[in-house]
Amino acid sequence: MTIPTEPIGSIPRSPRLVEALKTADGADPKLEPLYEEAIRETIAQFEATGSPVITDGEQRKYHNFWTYCVHGLPNIAPDGFKIPFKAGHTRRMHRLTSGPFRYKRYADQYLDVAKRHARVAVKQAVISPSALSLMYPAEGIPAYSREAFIDDLLREHETEIRRCLQKGAHKVQIDFTEGRLAIKLDPTGNLLNSFIDLNNLALARFSAEDRQRIGVHTCPGGDRDSTHSADVDYAELLPSLFELKAGNFYVALAIEADRPRVLKIIRDHLKPDQRVFVGVIATIDPRIETPEEVRDRILEAAEYIPLAQLGTTDDCGFAPFCDDTSTTRETAFAKIRARVAGTALAAQSLGAR
Repeated sequence: MTIPTEPIGSIPRSPRLVEALKTADGADPKLEPLYEEAIRETIAQFEATGSPVITDGEQRKYHNFWTYCVHGLPNIAPDGFKIPFKAGHTRRMHRLTSGPFRYKRYADQYLDVAKRHARVAVKQAVISPSALSLMYPAEGIPAYSREAFIDDLLREHETEIRRCLQKGAHKVQIDFTEGRLAIKLDPTGNLLNSFIDLNNLALARFSAEDRQRIGVHTCPGGDRDSTHSADVDYAELLPSLFELKAGNFYVALAIEADRPRVLKIIRDHLKPDQRVFVGVIATIDPRIETPEEVRDRILEAAEYIPLAQLGTTDDCGFAPFCDDTSTTRETAFAKIRARVAGTALAAQSLGAR
């Protein structure tokens, strides 16, 4: 038997690329050779781990996984929504200053380049409508209502996913790291419910067949070996998460203190047509897991999740923000090798039962 295993997305950028981005805008054409080199090297090293599904490591998503599609627009300002991390630093979203809302770029352009170099399946991560909805200011925008903004946002998100599916993405993964954070910001659950409703408006535009190639990733954030919402009880998020109309869910689990409790919640809310990829690699922990540790985490998950609905993944991307150098590329690929090997060991153990 086999157990499907996939990464989340980002790999620490190459040192040369990180240095170049300190003094140049990410869209500077002079960076093209560095991007091409970083993508080619990342894909080669990714494939060498044995991972059956890879990404481009998000080498081209300058700045971060959140704002890649809007960076460089003329109608945004840098003083948008702020996320505080446990380590003491913050990250900021852009603020929309006028309408209409349009993407500057779609993620299928990253997929185009990755598929040119890759010999195995490639997945593509995209940002959620709920995250981008935070760009609209609370005070509103003259002559551009929030309703008009949401219409534009949903259309752009749908367009991006369709372009990725049409170009052969193995999966399209919607990054929903703000889900757990929503509970921290609003313990009543109203903000989370609004996020779920908004994302479902987008997902409802796709067929049941398409949704089997669409997934949602949730984690407590991961940046500079820190999180923004690990102190929020998963029980406040997971029942709502599985109401999303997606076929796949990527759930950070390796760093949870009480994994069996979380697995029971997943078991109780997972729908028959959904697969859950449980996190078996702690991306913010510098220690490299052994394949045997990974195997044991999967065997634990298999006690609660039907094998036909179980997969494995990493808790998060290894560097969702391009300037994060807290994890080396060597460590990231070593951890991925452990995931792949541990998943194979678990499949052997489960197949022998």
